[in-house]
Amino acid sequence: MAEQETNVPVKKVSPAPRPYSEMFDFHPLESLRRQINSLFPDLAGHKNLSDFEPFERFFSGWPAIPAVDLVEKDGEFAITAELPGLDEKNVEVKLSNGTLTISGEKKDERENKEKDYYFSERRYGAFKRAFRLPEGVDTDKIEASFDKGVLTVRLPKTTEARKAEKKIEIKSK
Repeated sequence: MAEQETNVPVKKVSPAPRPYSEMFDFHPLESLRRQINSLFPDLAGHKNLSDFEPFERFFSGWPAIPAVDLVEKDGEFAITAELPGLDEKNVEVKLSNGTLTISGEKKDERENKEKDYYFSERRYGAFKRAFRLPEGVDTDKIEASFDKGVLTVRLPKTTEARKAEKKIEIKSK
């Protein structure tokens, strides 16, 4: 058989467009951080160098949503929220239509003036968490307390809810 040469057209593929975050760097060191990350992808087990960001300390310390623990005890439910840096006057607990809402706002302003030095920093943050109450909560006896940055909301069970609990015996075969 004779060899026959064919000319198959080859389609050129353009490179994928850059991600939106790479096209518009709002953070002054973001481009440099990305370039260093590409040179050292496995630096000390970190996926990126944002842990070493010098200005990160200004934005840390106030999470958008505070940590909350929900616990069922013998005669009540308890909600505990960690709210560091807040006072009880900055926190609000409301009950409406079977939903318990915890909200708060933190305002932190610092100013330092010296001879040739002026430092001013403001941080604001607000949060709101909502919890649907389980059946059997005595809404008239709900109590909230605040101590050293920890909010505790106690949701006592009604006597009917306490009686409705039944222990089931486990049988072995």
